[in-house]
Amino acid sequence: MNTSAERDVLVAEGITKAFDGKTIIENISIHVQKGELVCLLGQSGAGKTTLFNVLSGLYRPEQGRVLLGGEDITGKPGHISYMLQKDLLLPYMSVLDNTAMPLIIRGMKKKEAREKASALFHQFGLDGCQKQYPAQLSGGMRQRAALLRTYLSSQGVALLDEPFSALDTLTKSAMHQWYLRVMEEIQLTTVFITHDIDEAILLSDRIYIMGGKPGVISDEIAIEVQKPRDTDFTLSEAFLNYKRLLVEKL
Repeated sequence: MNTSAERDVLVAEGITKAFDGKTIIENISIHVQKGELVCLLGQSGAGKTTLFNVLSGLYRPEQGRVLLGGEDITGKPGHISYMLQKDLLLPYMSVLDNTAMPLIIRGMKKKEAREKASALFHQFGLDGCQKQYPAQLSGGMRQRAALLRTYLSSQGVALLDEPFSALDTLTKSAMHQWYLRVMEEIQLTTVFITHDIDEAILLSDRIYIMGGKPGVISDEIAIEVQKPRDTDFTLSEAFLNYKRLLVEKL
């Protein structure tokens, strides 16, 4: 029987990062299994984005290491895709070319890259947008395009830094339902930053709570409700119980 550790795709062990002698995060360890969506939940200043920059290889920690599929990728960017809060779609490129760009950068011919990206437009709810430009899309559609680009640039693991935070409430709710469905289909292993407790409970398999100065992992909560989850779950007693627990922990 495989142990949990054997199923882990991404592992951070004892991560400590400091700037100018000031420790920002200290002795942080997390693990993510294949196909999981794991959330980092905490207030601003807890070091969530710093941890993301270490996981992605943009920062090298003072202590600890990052393993992807058992390989040490500490301080080595380019192994894990990273989607920031802003979609960062290039305004002068079509939506198709924006999404195909990671494949082209990796050496795929433009025609083949466009075909591969376009084949996923239906699944990502972007049918008919191939020749449009980012300015012609709604906020929700831009985030779908950015998520498709992130998926195509990933090697099975992605970091998402509050991708839905700029959306209005109704658009965010619709995006959550779409996101749960698509993630179930593509099984992208994901670490997700949010300040939104409801969002964390709805989307996550597990939640790591970060807090303190320096930032540490103070708790880990598993959301033991089958996915995909619909909006009725947010009105259930189970949801409210998880919310009470998280409010207490935070």
